[in-house]
Amino acid sequence: MTAPDTDGPAPVGPVIGLDVGGTKISAGLVTADGDVRHEASVTTPATAGPDAILTAMVTLVRPIAAAAEAEGCPALGLGVGAAGVIDPATGAVTAATDHLRSWAGTPVADRLTTATGLPVRVVNDVHAHALGEARRGAGTGQATVLLVAAGTGLGGAIVVDGRVLTGSRGIAGHLGHVPSPEAAGLPCSCGRTGHLEAVASGAGLLERYRSTMPVRQMDDGSVGPSAASGADVSRLAAAGDPAALSCVDGSAAALGRAIGGWINTLDPDVVIVTGGLAQAGPRWWTRLRAAADTETIPAATGCPVVPAALGARAALIGAASLLTSDHADHADHSIVRTRA
Repeated sequence: MTAPDTDGPAPVGPVIGLDVGGTKISAGLVTADGDVRHEASVTTPATAGPDAILTAMVTLVRPIAAAAEAEGCPALGLGVGAAGVIDPATGAVTAATDHLRSWAGTPVADRLTTATGLPVRVVNDVHAHALGEARRGAGTGQATVLLVAAGTGLGGAIVVDGRVLTGSRGIAGHLGHVPSPEAAGLPCSCGRTGHLEAVASGAGLLERYRSTMPVRQMDDGSVGPSAASGADVSRLAAAGDPAALSCVDGSAAALGRAIGGWINTLDPDVVIVTGGLAQAGPRWWTRLRAAADTETIPAATGCPVVPAALGARAALIGAASLLTSDHADHADHSIVRTRA
């Protein structure tokens, strides 16, 4: 297999975008103007191994490719946003958490090309979200975009002039694994302690609340877990639960302070916040922005911190953009594989 010459512009046409996460795999045909059609999704067979995950991906792709063919506009290839660290030179997964069993080492680009006969580019799923928001969403028209993904975990990505920066090992954007005073002594998903993710993620918010309120009385008088997710904690905070309010406020302040530091470091045109915590409500946003302002140096004052605009479609649009004309030459963050 060889990578095609990308010196000239790639043809413009529809591309199938895929978003592979720990709970769901989504796909859709992304047109040249950014519309998403023929969307479909399946539950990720996360514990069944890479073969099952790849089979699920191909099962989604084939009818979308057939629909595009029937409409007289065949798909040009596959753009994939996949969980894990992606090797920019091979399109393979070099590292992954246990959310996807045995996912590390999977040659995603090669396997999908063999199964579909289409060119494939692969990028980390959060990187794909950032590309989508930078290209068609809240970062449209901005040169430097910082995306902060505060979901179950905490990640992010930096897009500069249409390129997502992956770093020398493909791990750039692990924003959750920076020291945070608010997380001192708290365990992180990476196995260390004191990292921002332990307080500024859905999982971190849940653990913090449960440490304060391990159980609560239900409406029927029974006693059960105080909350089952970070979203539950946000809902309890919205209802006025004092412990939940304290946890949500602390989480927003910790993340906001970090964002202020990243603004000082990167000087982005815009910071886009996405993920489940971004749905925590006006109070969370007010405290997030206030904390960011507290840490931002005067010269960087005024950098907007805004919610994402595209929702779940961002990853499909971003992954698909890897094969369009103005992104196809950005071989530093992905790989195209075609049959020899």
